[in-house]
Amino acid sequence: MLEGKAVVRETDMPEEMQSRVMELAYQALDLHEVSDCQSIAHYIKQKFDEAYGPAWHCVAGKDFGSCISHLCGSFIFFHVEMMEFLIFKDGSDFSETKEEAIGVLQEAKKSDS
Repeated sequence: MLEGKAVVRETDMPEEMQSRVMELAYQALDLHEVSDCQSIAHYIKQKFDEAYGPAWHCVAGKDFGSCISHLCGSFIFFHVEMMEFLIFKDGSDFSETKEEAIGVLQEAKKSDS
């Protein structure tokens, strides 16, 4: 499990939802290996779909880029130690969407072999 504090990089999500998604991230990290990013992302997405309706998306990892459109009030990008999380809800009403470009690149530590 990662022990660090969640740090929000960018969001337009209400504080209650922010707290919930960070709580889910910690739960996912407790349930899955840190290297199993797909299972971590699936867990968070599934719980958010159950709580707030369908069409949520979750990206979890250490090295990714994105350019997304999201429903206003449904976007958060945060990290816990080296693990990054991008959660957003897709919307069909494009008058209420916003585009975000997110990039994460973390250099792998070189081992002293």
